[in-house]
Amino acid sequence: MPNVKFNYLYRDAGNYKKSSSVVFSNPQELSPESVEETLRQFFLEKCLFIAGQVRVPDCFLFTKGSATSDDHCFHELAGIDLTQTAPNDIHRRSIVQFIGEIKRESKRGWRAFDPHELPARATLLLSEYPIGEGRSRIN
Repeated sequence: MPNVKFNYLYRDAGNYKKSSSVVFSNPQELSPESVEETLRQFFLEKCLFIAGQVRVPDCFLFTKGSATSDDHCFHELAGIDLTQTAPNDIHRRSIVQFIGEIKRESKRGWRAFDPHELPARATLLLSEYPIGEGRSRIN
């Protein structure tokens, strides 16, 4: 049974990007199209969300103290894929549980923050999850 790969990215105002992904188990065998369609209902315009609020690692381009005027707190859905890769969500959620968490947080309201004032715990989380595919720029 294929798992679901949740692909997302951080894009700063200069259009520099860093991507990441989390693989969730998929015991209900949901299609990538149905997962993406459902997620779009709960994300902000342009599929924006706050990564830490739904317990996926931030993939900011900056580190503690290095945020620039181009930086903000939002991540963006990049797509949903089926994969044979083993689940790697540290909270061991299925895709249905993850969708439920996104729905709940959306109803609570996405809590934007200023990345220039990251709390100590958020900064620690940035260093705990050194994942992503690097920095690129699309003109």
